[in-house]
Amino acid sequence: MEKGFSLIELFKLGGPFMWVLLAFSVATIGIVIERCIYLAWHNCKVAPVVEKVKAYLRQNKKDEAEKFLASYTHKQTVASILLALLSNSKYGENRMERAAESEAQERIRRMENGFNYLTALSSLAPLTGFLGTVSGMIGAFQSIAEATDVNAQLVAGGIYEALITTVFGLIIAIIALVAYNLLIQKIDTFAAETSKAINDLVPELIA
Repeated sequence: MEKGFSLIELFKLGGPFMWVLLAFSVATIGIVIERCIYLAWHNCKVAPVVEKVKAYLRQNKKDEAEKFLASYTHKQTVASILLALLSNSKYGENRMERAAESEAQERIRRMENGFNYLTALSSLAPLTGFLGTVSGMIGAFQSIAEATDVNAQLVAGGIYEALITTVFGLIIAIIALVAYNLLIQKIDTFAAETSKAINDLVPELIA
């Protein structure tokens, strides 16, 4: 067989299952790009906002702190969480903590939107690739059964073509898993910093 196949030639050799894998690859890249843009737009930095709020509270300027947080709620994710904390402080410690935790859960849910698709794609892509390989192997062995003169080149060529879908399926799965772990690590860090911020601000509000 000739060496140095182009991507288009490999795609054709992979058979009909390559179209499914192509759809999976487009979906994976689309989800990753969309989530990266979302997380970049919704600023996940916690410390600068918390320090500013603490400065207001230490000067007994709770109203100014709420106005400051309200001005950032659309793009500064932690701002809406801290705003829920401050605006419910008049109802007591338990109420304001529950309000902040509820807002934090909703924000984190939005940040993780689409992650279930990434995990599904990381599982479905290699399985689809393997299915394509099995289908290709069936065709290869059928050709062998029908051939009058079976040689090593005929066997190796059929197996070579059949394994292409497995390779592409694994590549898609690796991309999906790496992206998922990098993104979830960022969100986990945000969640931990937000939880600490809530715990630090509660004493300031009930003092």
